[in-house]
Amino acid sequence: MLALPPGLDPDLLRSFVLIAEGGSFTRAAQAVGRTQSAVSMQIRRLEEALGQPLLLRGARGVEPTPHGQWLLERARRILALNDEIVASFRQPEVAGQVRLGSPDDYALGWLPGILSRYAASHPAVQVEVTCAPSNELVDRLAAGELDLTLLSEGNEPPGGRVRWLWRGPLHWVGIEEVARRRPLPMTLARGGCSWRRAAIEALEEAGMPWRMAYTSASLSGCLAVALAGLAVTVAMPVPLPDGVKRLGEDEGLPKLPDFAIGLLRGPGTPVAEALARHIEESFRTGEALEAA
Repeated sequence: MLALPPGLDPDLLRSFVLIAEGGSFTRAAQAVGRTQSAVSMQIRRLEEALGQPLLLRGARGVEPTPHGQWLLERARRILALNDEIVASFRQPEVAGQVRLGSPDDYALGWLPGILSRYAASHPAVQVEVTCAPSNELVDRLAAGELDLTLLSEGNEPPGGRVRWLWRGPLHWVGIEEVARRRPLPMTLARGGCSWRRAAIEALEEAGMPWRMAYTSASLSGCLAVALAGLAVTVAMPVPLPDGVKRLGEDEGLPKLPDFAIGLLRGPGTPVAEALARHIEESFRTGEALEAA
């Protein structure tokens, strides 16, 4: 009989993923409830099993080697499947509360499906969702008020290790007749929003006259103004209410840049790490985008 190849211990992979994503042996040790030396030993065992170095200490902390980067993507998938299998056969052992931040722009489009699937595999976990602009969510995470948050590209903190989940186009949204007015009436988020900056820069570079007609702290507020025929706004490809549509060059509007959705984590807890992996897997497989 042929000898079976040795298996990989999920505990070793979990420690590796936490270190590779967080850039720190200390934070990973805290997340898994082990000493730093024990976690270092786990990584040595994993490297010996695979025969390749997986992590290197660099100027920005601990970073995966090329072999480590290759393993990281696959280790995430293995752990997500491992956790799903365990949760399906056991009574829920992971319990507690996890505080998730999300821009209002994504809450209705992508969160419902993600949260319902997470609740099915972690019924003893209470998820508290806070909706606010990305820059406010980043500040709340830094203050310890959130465990993890989704955010729009352009709001990531300096040196922050953001896991980028998806990249796609930013769109003008409104009514055709309104989009042809000059100066173009705009409704955007208040200062600090990266979408606001992108829209204004696009209009200025195109030499298009515009005016700020309304501001809102949320996408729903901007869409309400656009639906009333008072201004044009911007949004990513999320479900739109009847009465408005995506606009573009046919209406004389300049091209907008692509933007990304990211996931930023605070110090790890078991329930927060499980939710983070679930969110990443939902975007990787396209389940989150199908919901939108």
